[in-house]
Amino acid sequence: GMIALSAERPLEAYHHLLRIWTPGDPAFCEGMQFCCLADFVEAAVSSGREGAAAAVEEFEHRSGPVAAPWLRMTLAYCKALLAPPEQAERFFQDALGPDVQRSPFRHGRCLLAYGEWLRRQRRSMDARVPLRSARDAFDALGAAPWGDRARRELRAAGEASRPRAGRVLDTLTPQELEIAELAAGGLSNKEIGARLYLSHRTVGYL
Repeated sequence: GMIALSAERPLEAYHHLLRIWTPGDPAFCEGMQFCCLADFVEAAVSSGREGAAAAVEEFEHRSGPVAAPWLRMTLAYCKALLAPPEQAERFFQDALGPDVQRSPFRHGRCLLAYGEWLRRQRRSMDARVPLRSARDAFDALGAAPWGDRARRELRAAGEASRPRAGRVLDTLTPQELEIAELAAGGLSNKEIGARLYLSHRTVGYL
C-alpha cells in the first residue's frame, strides 16, 4: 500500500490497505490499523472510495477522550483530508503541530498534503512554503518518490526546484560501505582491519 501511494497509484493502495480492515482476510489486523490509518484515508480519498470517514470515527471512539499525541496528530491529518474546504485548513494546522515533528517522515507527508490542498484552493504562493519544506524533509530522509512528488507540486505552484542530490551512501564502494557499517558499530580501525584483512592505515584512509 505504501509503495503504491508513493507511486501515486491510490486505487491500488486502497485495495491493499483495505485488507487490513477486512475481517477474515489474512491481512486483517487491528494493531496495524493504528499504523496505517492515515495511509488508508489518503488512499480512499484520492481514489474516491468509501470507508475512510467510518475508519476515522471508529478510531476516535477507540482512542477515548484523551488520545495519545501521535494519534491526535493522525486523526487531525485524516480529518483534514476528509473535511470540506472551509474546515480543512484548521485540521491541517492541528496536524502540523509539535506532535508530528517527532516523526520526520509523517511531518513531510503532512506538509506535502497541506501544500497540495493549498494549490488546489488556488493559493499557489501559500502552497510553496509547505511544499518546499516537504521536499527538503524527504530529501534528507532519502525518500526519493515522495521528494519527487513534492517537486512536481512545486512546479505546478510556479516554483522551479533544484535537482535531487545523490546520497553519500550511493557513492561508496561495497568495501567502503562495509567499513562504514563496522565503524558505526563502534569498532576501531585496528579491529575493522583484522576483520577485513586490511591494515589499520588502509581502513583509516578509506
